[in-house]
Amino acid sequence: MLNAQQLQQFEQEGWLYFPEAFTAEEVAVLRNEAEGIYAVDRPEVWREKSGAPRTAFAAHLYNEAFGILGRHPRLIRPVEQIFGEQLYMHQYKINAKAAFTGDVWQWHQDYGTWLRDDGMPEPRAMNIAVFMDEVMPINGPLMLIPRSQHQGNLAAAHDTSTTSYPLWTINDDVVTKLVQEGGIVSPTGKAGGVLMFHGNLVHGSAPNITPYPRKIVYLTLNAVSNHIRKPTRAEWIAHTDFTPIVPCDDGALLDYARRYKQAAE
Repeated sequence: MLNAQQLQQFEQEGWLYFPEAFTAEEVAVLRNEAEGIYAVDRPEVWREKSGAPRTAFAAHLYNEAFGILGRHPRLIRPVEQIFGEQLYMHQYKINAKAAFTGDVWQWHQDYGTWLRDDGMPEPRAMNIAVFMDEVMPINGPLMLIPRSQHQGNLAAAHDTSTTSYPLWTINDDVVTKLVQEGGIVSPTGKAGGVLMFHGNLVHGSAPNITPYPRKIVYLTLNAVSNHIRKPTRAEWIAHTDFTPIVPCDDGALLDYARRYKQAAE
């Protein structure tokens, strides 16, 4: 659970980072499972224009390890604490920044998409990011503009051409003003770190031109009362199953990792 200082930081700055929230053993099995998912040709796996994997949606529905992660109490309980109610999974994706070819994510707010494309009433959802590789200053880390969530839902343009993924993006002048007021932070750390940030926090990331890939799992957790009203996207992108998440045991992912290891031996 979050302490008073963490709750205050989230309220003011819009983000929290927890280094090494998951062990190397837990992360290793997720990393291996992700590579298997990226190798499959299925509609949930989107690719860069180069053909490299960009994101894999809804892995919690067809992969046991990612299903466990989607119910993990280390991720679910802090968000329940902030929203004061149970959650459902609005979106689940495994984002990749492939070595040398990982593309940009333009400056945007997540709630802007959830509102415009899915009919989400309020920004009572947030992303929880689990690092599956080491995220370094050089391999396309996420960049956040602290306190930008206080600006509410900003005007955005629908960019459908810059990358293979359409995105509601914030223009350069607005980003410049926000950065002058709040600066930019870029949480980095070892695999197993967890980053959580407000749905209206403006963020983006640069391309990865290094030999070091970075994969991040994103759970978009939404308050059940805030469920989407007018979905326009595929079910595996924006879920319409609003069943509250029941957290699993804290050791469930480690148990799976050990079973996975035994099966491979």
